[in-house]
Amino acid sequence: MKNSGKALLAALRLIGLAGAAVLILLAAAFLGVVIGGFVLHYLTWVLIGLWVLFTAFAFYFFRDPDPLVPTAANLVVSPGHGKVDAIDTVNEPEFMGGECQRVSVFLSVVDVHVQCAPVTGRVACCKHTPGQYLSALKAESAQFNENVLIGLEAAEPPGEKIGVRLIAGVIARRIVPWIKENDAVQRGERISLIQFGSRVDVYLPRRAKIKVKLGDKLAGGETAIAAFD
Repeated sequence: MKNSGKALLAALRLIGLAGAAVLILLAAAFLGVVIGGFVLHYLTWVLIGLWVLFTAFAFYFFRDPDPLVPTAANLVVSPGHGKVDAIDTVNEPEFMGGECQRVSVFLSVVDVHVQCAPVTGRVACCKHTPGQYLSALKAESAQFNENVLIGLEAAEPPGEKIGVRLIAGVIARRIVPWIKENDAVQRGERISLIQFGSRVDVYLPRRAKIKVKLGDKLAGGETAIAAFD
């Protein structure tokens, strides 16, 4: 499947950087004339133990299960894994062109952080906006935090606009889109990665019928969040 394995590569990069940091610290310890052999022995095992724990966490955090994508027509699936904590009507002028429905999904540090395309269609917009790194616990963080807006023109129903905003948080400092403007995407296809806890907002046309409620736990690429008649 397209973009499969990219999350694992991100994990391996972080593990490699952490391992390099451990080696640098150990080298500095060996060179330090004030560190005795007893302290150095235990420092070595402490650093190695911390790296092992970090490695286990990185593999868990960057897990990337294959979604069981629904095949029914005219569905919008959740792009992110997490909990619905806001369903409202907002003004989104950049892509949706005005008032639309929003389903906001909070991703905790224990959720999968790979995002999937909510519909089959074409990437019409992929815009990065710099900003702050406030807590993503509140849906209002979309107004201030660094984010990437992905606008999709759906193939079914033809021409419908679906927006996805990837929002950084206090810990999440890196948003990695795997798509660009004019790319064709399939519903459930991997499109991005947000490293550590964050938020994903989905913008829907007014006529879309929302199929989830507050507090629902969503699986990216699997859970239908809306449908068109």
